[in-house]
Amino acid sequence: MTLSPDRATVGPRDGGPTATHCPYCALQCAQQLVRAEGPVPVEVQARDFPTNRGGMCQKGWSAAEVLTAPDRLTTPLVRRDGELVPATWDEALDLVHARLEGIRDEHGPEAVAVFGGGGLTNEKAYTLGKLARVVLRTPYIDYNGRFCMSSAAAAANRTLGVDRGLAFPVTDLGGAEAVLLVGSNPAETMPPLVQHLAGARSHGGLVVVDPRRSATARLTEHGAGTHLAPVPGSDLVVLLALTHVLVDEALVDADYLAERTTGWEDVLATVSRWWPERAEAVCGVPADTLRRTARRLAAAAPVHGGGGAFVLTGRGMEQSAHGTDTVSAAITLALALGLPGRRGSGYGPLTGQGNGQGGREHGLKSDQLPGYRLIADPAAREHVAGVWGVDPGSLPGPGVPAVELLARLGTEGGPRALLVHGANVVVSAPNVGRVREALGRLDLLVVSDVVPSETARMADVVLPVAQWAEEEGTMTNLEGRVVRRRRATDPPGDARDELWVLSELARRFGHDLSADAREVFDELARASAGGKADYSGITYDRLDAGEALYWPCPADRPAGTPRMFEHGFATADGRARLVAVDHRDPADDVTGDRPLFLTTGRVLHHYQSGAQTRRVAELVDAAPEPFAELSPLLADTLGVAEGDLVRVVSARGALELRARVTSAIRPDTVFVPFHWAGALSANLLTSDATDPVSGMPEFKVCAVSVERVAARNARPVLEEVHA
Repeated sequence: MTLSPDRATVGPRDGGPTATHCPYCALQCAQQLVRAEGPVPVEVQARDFPTNRGGMCQKGWSAAEVLTAPDRLTTPLVRRDGELVPATWDEALDLVHARLEGIRDEHGPEAVAVFGGGGLTNEKAYTLGKLARVVLRTPYIDYNGRFCMSSAAAAANRTLGVDRGLAFPVTDLGGAEAVLLVGSNPAETMPPLVQHLAGARSHGGLVVVDPRRSATARLTEHGAGTHLAPVPGSDLVVLLALTHVLVDEALVDADYLAERTTGWEDVLATVSRWWPERAEAVCGVPADTLRRTARRLAAAAPVHGGGGAFVLTGRGMEQSAHGTDTVSAAITLALALGLPGRRGSGYGPLTGQGNGQGGREHGLKSDQLPGYRLIADPAAREHVAGVWGVDPGSLPGPGVPAVELLARLGTEGGPRALLVHGANVVVSAPNVGRVREALGRLDLLVVSDVVPSETARMADVVLPVAQWAEEEGTMTNLEGRVVRRRRATDPPGDARDELWVLSELARRFGHDLSADAREVFDELARASAGGKADYSGITYDRLDAGEALYWPCPADRPAGTPRMFEHGFATADGRARLVAVDHRDPADDVTGDRPLFLTTGRVLHHYQSGAQTRRVAELVDAAPEPFAELSPLLADTLGVAEGDLVRVVSARGALELRARVTSAIRPDTVFVPFHWAGALSANLLTSDATDPVSGMPEFKVCAVSVERVAARNARPVLEEVHA
């Protein structure tokens, strides 16, 4: 059977295939699910779609295995005498309601907090935000997207006037002659994206900035491009130096800057100080390489008759205490070349989580209302309150970013109860030792999940919910394209759709929240109307008809906006506002006692906190445990051989891991993947210092020491050690 790009068909419960999308990253590869014989109810098949063109990574191919994970949650659990035991839905929800009412009566509505996840559908994110602000009336809501896209969002908002991830279809990348990719490793995090880099590689124009020679950096080999390996935390210096070269060699698009931007003179004053030789002394990238890279990007830019260029950013540069400034420098570089708004060129961040974009657009971010409206804006409050049928004055004000929210839990005047939906904070948050202590101080922790994640195991109440193949909804991918998620099979046991759970909880508080995904989306569309992220022209019927709809898609512009900024930026005067920024050292810089940089990231076979992928046998077999990646020079200095146990120590904790010795990393840097939990959690080490603008924690760089513990046949110590 041939399916149109996003056309629904009859589900497996009725015998036919169901068109849907992958439950993992923001590329949202298209899939179809068909009935399967055996314990797994559906089989995943790839489906042709512009983002993945029929391809998927191993995570996507094996996604159905999580539906029948051996420890899949199928009944509510409540803690009695220190143990989680089965309960009915009425028992569990009545308990949650009674405990929340008691906490609010004693401490006020701000004693309750909500934490969401970037994998929730738009409908669930919207409803969770509405639950927090209308039902619970708390300002304390944020989500794990704060750990993913917040610096890129803050920089785009202040410079371009709007944050939509990629401002163009991902297929536009294919025609580019040059692509600068800073701090992202899509060859492992979203492999189907790599095919869109083929054009740049064929022109020798793929430039990858990463302290490791990652799988993506290796794509530059054999004349396909250039790999720049800066000192961790110095990406901003690289970007300032590249812009300096453009200015020094008169390669900027002067007409574009004059007509479409403001603030260029302020930027000039900063970049003038970062000539390549000075930059080399800080970032470690040779001055000649910086010059060649800048010239290569300029040659591909339209102003010089090139075939197109893109600047793309990722978590490697964004997860920093100066991540917003670093992204601002990347946007400045793109504007200096005249790329944003030009066909076949542009700037954009590569969103990580499946719905990291939609989650912040419609309710999960502490300072935003649906439609990407600021909650402190009286007009925004009036519009959304009108859709919700409440007094604008009854809506709480802005909350606080995720790291600060977690730190306030259980403290004097802070939240006493926390509802967690779609997140595993005791693995994914920075400095998780402190996060676990905070959760332990709570009077009530309620977790909705599909498996007993590490956070769920600490909960007082665990609510089993449906997952991707068992629910209806929409997701917004890394291009701002809204796609349909469709129900193909029933959830097991007593697991329920999360919209039902939120609706039932709200009902106990005397409020009516719809549990029907289509109804929720229609309300979301009305609430978003007139906002930056306007979905008012999008309907399920249009999505089911196979239309590719990108926001903003107001009712009077039903075609949506595949490409933004062609006629101006989303600012009052239509001009981009350039921001002058400068380099700062990491918050946790190297010292004599801790002379090495730690950086963290993903591996091909796992996703985020690993709560799903660590339950898929073939993924575990491929990547059974984390490791500490060391250069041969560092390993030799420490007396470490491949497979030896090493101890990695930061100011916050220590890990014992197997050493992986490779020339693919700088001698001053150690890499540890973050998908594992407990004593193997990389986030025992990471710093919870945050960007002052975005609230993004500094995951990607902190100071550590490394020492050899034992030979390769020794077993690691799995008891957590705090430094």
